[in-house]
Amino acid sequence: MKITNSWLEQSSGLQATATYEDMDDFSCLPYEKCTQVVCFAFYKNKLLLVRDGKKNSWGPAGGGIEKEETFEGCARRELTEEANVEMLSFKPIGYQKASLPNGPEEHQLRVFCEVKPIGEFKEDPDGDITEIKYIDPKDYKQYFDWGEVGERIIERIFEFKKR
Repeated sequence: MKITNSWLEQSSGLQATATYEDMDDFSCLPYEKCTQVVCFAFYKNKLLLVRDGKKNSWGPAGGGIEKEETFEGCARRELTEEANVEMLSFKPIGYQKASLPNGPEEHQLRVFCEVKPIGEFKEDPDGDITEIKYIDPKDYKQYFDWGEVGERIIERIFEFKKR
């Protein structure tokens, strides 16, 4: 399924566009265009969310792919850094091609993970994440709303969990 949307980017005021597409395998994507991995991580059927204290917002854990890092390696590192959890499984959900006018196109990966806490959350090494929580995934819109794309991602997660 493909979903295209656009929005005004807060930092630049420019109209950004993105096309989301379901994907079960990221191997066909051009590595150099892949910039981030966002993890829809679950522990005991609850969705892990992180609070970005600088932006005062909640969302799934994730971040930028470091040079020569695998997509799975990025997810593992970000989950450990941002939430102090160990990644037990990794499954692609989909990706979106996003860009600003006259800007480079970037591929933002969305993945499903199962996790378990390593210990208590203390702090994110970057200082961005100030709190974590586990919620019923049906309540995600109380914390962040990605419109039709968010709905499709949650739908895919429920499909995975039924299998």
